[in-house]
Amino acid sequence: MASVLHLLKGPDASLARAVIDQHVRAGDQVSAVFLEGSAAFELPPAVRARRVGADLSYAELLDLIFASDHVITW
Repeated sequence: MASVLHLLKGPDASLARAVIDQHVRAGDQVSAVFLEGSAAFELPPAVRARRVGADLSYAELLDLIFASDHVITW
């Protein structure tokens, strides 16, 4: 089981959502971070969602990046 972090900023979430769904089905530990200025969208219940500036600082984001096996930016 891999730890996968998705960094979300772009306006179109359809591809990101499809890939996140694939990671969840594969049994990966999935986290998603909505960066400042991004629109939030619904994620599967298994995904831990955070938002920079609301419940996550940039220092904490950096820790998440280094703790993850894979980081994907959108």
